[in-house]
Amino acid sequence: TKGTVFVSVNDRDKAYIVPIARRFVDLGFSLVATHGTAQLLEDNGMPVERVFKVNEGRPNAVDYLTGGKIHLIINTPIGQNPMFDDRAIRRAAVTRRIPSVTTISAARAVVEGIAELQRGVISVYALQHLHAGREVEAK
Repeated sequence: TKGTVFVSVNDRDKAYIVPIARRFVDLGFSLVATHGTAQLLEDNGMPVERVFKVNEGRPNAVDYLTGGKIHLIINTPIGQNPMFDDRAIRRAAVTRRIPSVTTISAARAVVEGIAELQRGVISVYALQHLHAGREVEAK
């Protein structure tokens, strides 16, 4: 519910990440991003710390992950075989138990869920209970 979000999205997803990243900033999160995504976020008025891709130098995203500076990852891979960076980031995330999101729709759901957690308004319902009334109506 707080901390730093690492954001690195493919070109196709860049148009959709701006409102999601803005929502994270509004919720008090800091942003870290690779060059292309960082430029987009800065162009849209958000403060963002830039990091290198793994093959570009240091400090890079994996360095930040291993150093405990990142608390959530939004990384949308490209195609069936993700590039070296994407694999290295996900491997570091799994090893350190850092939540990782790989689609824009999941990123939207995560930011809205975090907003609800921060407000303390969370309700959990079993799907069976929600649909139980409908079964009776249908009969």
